[in-house]
Amino acid sequence: MKQKAKGSNAERELVHLFWERGWAAVRVAGSGSTRHPAPDLLVGNGVRRLAIECKSSAEGRRYLTRQQVLELVQFAEAFGAEAWIGMRFDRMRWHFLPVSELKEAPGSFSVDVTEARHRGLLIDEIIR
Repeated sequence: MKQKAKGSNAERELVHLFWERGWAAVRVAGSGSTRHPAPDLLVGNGVRRLAIECKSSAEGRRYLTRQQVLELVQFAEAFGAEAWIGMRFDRMRWHFLPVSELKEAPGSFSVDVTEARHRGLLIDEIIR
């Protein structure tokens, strides 16, 4: 499956998971390809708002560019939302990490499977 299609399918899956739990969720069209910052998903329950950048990977580590992370934070601050990274490695459930938990490298940030398992929250934990 092409990477873009895999990412879109992962985002749609996550939208359904939030709706099943009573949270409104929407994919943001063109996120990552517009002049303005935009997350992949906006999620809320009337009290909390989450701006989520979604990443899906078959590899053991996933990198995010500095620009992706900074734009997520910029959007979240302007929108009054919490900035989160949603990670799903193959054969694993979704794990969510706040931007502050990302491992910083020169010019990028990364998350690996072990970090996601130990420091990430599952969907039922993030919506508490």
